[in-house]
Amino acid sequence: MTFGFAPSSAASLSTSTSAASVTRMLEPAEWAAAGIPLLRNPREVVSGLHSRHSPRPAMAVVAVLDQEERVQASASFVRRSAPADGWMFRNALLAQLRRVIPHDLRRRTPVRTAVLLYCREGDARWTEEDGAWMWGLRDACTLHGLRCGAYITLTDDGWQVFGEGRGGRRPAADSAPEPFALSEMPPRIPRTGGAASEVLLRAAAR
Repeated sequence: MTFGFAPSSAASLSTSTSAASVTRMLEPAEWAAAGIPLLRNPREVVSGLHSRHSPRPAMAVVAVLDQEERVQASASFVRRSAPADGWMFRNALLAQLRRVIPHDLRRRTPVRTAVLLYCREGDARWTEEDGAWMWGLRDACTLHGLRCGAYITLTDDGWQVFGEGRGGRRPAADSAPEPFALSEMPPRIPRTGGAASEVLLRAAAR
């Protein structure tokens, strides 16, 4: 006669959940092969978002760019203290996108692009957390009718656009925000009344 312990249903559920979260991430090679459009001027985009939102570690900034790489809307939020999971990141990003700009799902081809700037501790090397953010950004863009754009990290080493090999030392995670020029201010949105226009006005002002 042999004795042993059968795995509990709770343990099995935990294992399956962990395995699923591992699959909800993208490796650097997968991201590089995904055809992410290159930013024409990544330094300007990074500096502009840093000036608007003053990100600190564990803060994400998602922005929607038009075809000229002008910021149409942006939002920042602090990441919840939970294991990195692309599904959770997707939901957080999608909630922010829905809050600041209407979807483009009726278009056959996306004309606007979403980019993500994530400020974190550590160096510029890829982490599984980065992979989960990549997965979340790609999925959120699909569900909001946007092109998936650059994933950018901001660390003590500076900023880096993953998949492009481009980066710089400033701004960094500990940099003070620089006021952006008047030419970089988002265009004024005419007041038409209603809650939707108020959301757009607040988004453009950030």
